[in-house]
Amino acid sequence: MTPKPCCTPVREATAAVTAAVTAPSRPRPLADPAAGRAARGLVDLPGGRFLMGAEDPDGFAADGEGPVREAVVGAFRIAPTTVTNAQFASFVKATGHVTEAESFGFSFVFAGFLDAELAALSPAVAGTPWWRAVSGADWRRPEGPGTSFAARQEHPVVHVSWNDAQAYCAWSGTRLPTETEWEYAARGGLERRRYPWGDELRPDGRYMCNIWNGDFPRHNTRADGYAGTAPAKSFRPNGYGLYNTVGNVWEWCADRFAPAGPERSMRGGSHMCHDSYCNRYRVAARTRNTPDSSSGNIGFRVAGSRTA
Repeated sequence: MTPKPCCTPVREATAAVTAAVTAPSRPRPLADPAAGRAARGLVDLPGGRFLMGAEDPDGFAADGEGPVREAVVGAFRIAPTTVTNAQFASFVKATGHVTEAESFGFSFVFAGFLDAELAALSPAVAGTPWWRAVSGADWRRPEGPGTSFAARQEHPVVHVSWNDAQAYCAWSGTRLPTETEWEYAARGGLERRRYPWGDELRPDGRYMCNIWNGDFPRHNTRADGYAGTAPAKSFRPNGYGLYNTVGNVWEWCADRFAPAGPERSMRGGSHMCHDSYCNRYRVAARTRNTPDSSSGNIGFRVAGSRTA
């Protein structure tokens, strides 16, 4: 049995909100030749054999992180960053896509980003009251009504579901990476290491990723420079030239979390991860969510097949 996801809320967790709204089914956008630029700039990786997973004593065995095993991945391509607000805006402008957060009329936002009035009006998620179901929160309005992504064009797009990510991929001629591809790429050529840069979280005192610093969930010191998301090209890239493969935002993958389950896998952790509660900002860590769920710390990165 797998544990319930703790890092991102599940849409069905707030029944009082979801009971009144049903997301309409939407046709999948066809690949747009003009969107080819979305597939350009992907990093070519040769693939091969690598050691996948971890057996860290402070890891989550029930998540299926281990055992450490040899995995084989074919050659593929992957984006150096997660999809940004600017890129997602181009997709929406070209297709008219309506995200599931917009269809449902709400998405989940960290309570610390809300003013007192909006926080009081927004239902808390049972067990994780720092998450609030905020009416009107979506990718355009990341913290709800009155907010905007305008000053965050190069930040990762958030409040996108797995289904929204699939629609973007269909339009751009890309796809979501498999978990095996994602971990191979995230490791940047290092094996049996906890992070993309090694085993030490802050080598020589340097901040290498965007996670929670301080007392979760009460006080974030912002010692790494950010309270919420950071620009997609922040911190040092890994050995393959990929940015923020841990921290910043969770990244949807193509796979199911469990073979028979409906949830989809997410990798990488987010700006809300802290070792006192969730240290899933390790390259082997994983979590899950339903394909229609969204929140202010979930995004995605695209991949593609290697061309000859």
